[in-house]
Amino acid sequence: MNKALKYHLNHFNITFVMTTFVALVLRKASITRKKRTMEYYFSKTLDATFDEAVQRITDGIKTEGFGIISEINLHEKLKEKLGVNFKKYRILGACNPGYVYKALMIEDKIGTMLPCNVVVIDQGNGRTEVSAVNPVASMMAIQNNDLESILLEITEKLKRAIESL
Repeated sequence: MNKALKYHLNHFNITFVMTTFVALVLRKASITRKKRTMEYYFSKTLDATFDEAVQRITDGIKTEGFGIISEINLHEKLKEKLGVNFKKYRILGACNPGYVYKALMIEDKIGTMLPCNVVVIDQGNGRTEVSAVNPVASMMAIQNNDLESILLEITEKLKRAIESL
C-alpha cells in the first residue's frame, strides 16, 4: 500500500472515530438535559375531602406494597412554629422495605434520599391534590446505574397508586 493511500485511510479512520465520539457526547448531553427537565413529581386532583384523600392514598400505596413510616401535618407544624394559618398539607413518608433493602445493598448512602414522599394538599372547594415524588428524577444525583431498575419499579408502583385514586 502506498504512503498516500495509507495517509488517507489513517486520516479517514481518525476523522470517523472523532465524529463518532462527538456524536456520542452530544447524544449523552441531550439525554442528560432531557433527564434534568423530567418532572420531579406526579399528581392527581380529587373531588374528595382532605381526610378522604389521605385515606385513599394510604390504601393505594398499601396495595403497591408500601407502608407509611412517617407523617408530617404541615398545617399544624406551621401554626405551632410560626403562628401562620396554612392550608391542610400532609407529607406521608412511603416505604417499601423490600426495595429499600435492595437499594441499600447497592448504595448504602441512599438512605439520605428516603422515604418516598407523598403529599396531600387541600386545594379548597372539596378538591384535594395528591402528589408523589418521582424516584427516578429525585435520585438523578446518585451516579449508580445498578439502581435504575429498582427506581423504575418503584416509580411505576407510585404512579399506579396515584392513578388509581
